[in-house]
This record gives sequence, C-alpha cells and structure tokens, in this order.
Amino acid sequence: MLELEEEVEQLKAAVSSHAVVDQAIGMMVALGRVSPDQGWDVLKEVSQHTNIKLRNVAELILVWGREGDIPADIRTELEDALDRHGPTQIPGSP
Repeated sequence: MLELEEEVEQLKAAVSSHAVVDQAIGMMVALGRVSPDQGWDVLKEVSQHTNIKLRNVAELILVWGREGDIPADIRTELEDALDRHGPTQIPGSP
C-alpha cells in the first residue's frame, strides 16, 4: 500500500511539473513568437546554460509573467535563446 501511495505522489508531481513547463512554453510562444517546439528548445537551453532544472526555469518564467520580475542571468539567457530561435526580443528589454 505504501508503494502505491508513493507512486501516486510521483505521478501528481509529474503532472504538476508538466503543466508548469507547458505554461512557460506558452509564454515563449506568445512573447517570443516561436513555435511550441522552439519554446521547448528555448527552455532547455536556458536550463542548460544556467545549470537550473528545466522545471525551475519554467517556474521563474511564470513568476516573471505574473510579477514582472526575473533574475538578470535568466533574462539574459532567455533573450539569447529567443534570439537564436525567434524573430523578436522579450518585450521591455533594453
């Protein structure tokens, strides 16, 4: 029974993580004018270049969308990745 409860918790965490990543990809699509596949690539690159788990990068991007604040290093990597994958920069960037 304990194994089943652990498995259910792992599945809940996976579903939650997937939703956060999907929402961040949606922001990349809307703000960066990239395709969903390119949005995924942008998130992966930011994660790899900052050595932050992809889910955490996605969470930071969602916080930025709600509150307008994002760490400078994440913003720089995000702009660079969007420049490589899309036609525009992040709105409000210098």
